[in-house]
Amino acid sequence: MKSNELKAIALEQFALHGYQGASLSAIADKAGIKKQSIYSHFKSKEDLFIRAFEDSVQHELDFIERDLVGSDTSIRNMLNQFPANYLARYREDSNMKFFLRTSFFPPVELEEPIKEGTEKYISGLESLFVQLFEKYGQLHGEMTPEKASVAYLTILDGLLVELMYGRTDRLEKRLDHSLEVFWKGVSERSVRNE
Repeated sequence: MKSNELKAIALEQFALHGYQGASLSAIADKAGIKKQSIYSHFKSKEDLFIRAFEDSVQHELDFIERDLVGSDTSIRNMLNQFPANYLARYREDSNMKFFLRTSFFPPVELEEPIKEGTEKYISGLESLFVQLFEKYGQLHGEMTPEKASVAYLTILDGLLVELMYGRTDRLEKRLDHSLEVFWKGVSERSVRNE
């Protein structure tokens, strides 16, 4: 069994049961190995968890970059569709579940390394969205790519909180209304009328 395969199995268990609920014994059983074999790859459960989270952060950033950079549509359509696609992944993708749950509810004893990983994710998102607004954006007045990026990501943050704590109908309503207001605030008239 390779370390990456073991991390993938552990990620599934951590996504389902959280840090406290997932056991190394259950991870080993799913991997078809003895619990002691985990220690030839990872120092401890904490080490396995942190390394799985680091991979999870990178996986999320890679997914977002592929999703946005690979798009052949206008920035408005791209960014209108992105939150719905991203939020839908939460129901289907263990990596995203693990990433979001861990970012929102880090184990107390692992809070600092989780914050570092979350900061890497946030910085990566900001950089990616600034690049998108620089490349495709038609911003008005004193609106800069950085301001547009921060505003958009603040909407995304709010939607993720609603995803974690709220109801689907309210999430959809907030998604529709917040993006409408966003585009009215950042766009030149030509983009508004697309």
